[in-house]
Amino acid sequence: MISTYQRLKRQRDAGEIDGFTLIELLIVIVVLGILAAVVIFALGGITGKSAIAACQADGATVSTAIAALEAQYPGTVITGGSASNLVSGASGGPYLQSWPNNSSHYSFNVTAGATGVAGLNVDPAGVTAPGYAYAGPSSCNSVT
Repeated sequence: MISTYQRLKRQRDAGEIDGFTLIELLIVIVVLGILAAVVIFALGGITGKSAIAACQADGATVSTAIAALEAQYPGTVITGGSASNLVSGASGGPYLQSWPNNSSHYSFNVTAGATGVAGLNVDPAGVTAPGYAYAGPSSCNSVT
């Protein structure tokens, strides 16, 4: 065995054998696997952070649309569900191009109060209704 190793080493040093040994290839594959695992775990939290940021942006947009509708048409009763009178082409005007839809992470629901003033709820995925009253960006902290 030792004599075979020494013979192969002499041939390789002399330039008669080209290429990589099996051990060298296995080491490279293992190192690449470890690096890939590190990158995957490092990027794993990005999805959650982006869902929270999207929820905050959507909540601010819907809150602004509700305030604009109520300011332009005082006494208008905001309906529950998707609040169709906020979306483009509806009777209330184009306050929203489309209703925010990210059901894999969260959803928004509008509820009408007794005085007609709307309340906005954010429902994280997997949480049964009623969700949490949207009171600003911190309301989205439970979104995953």
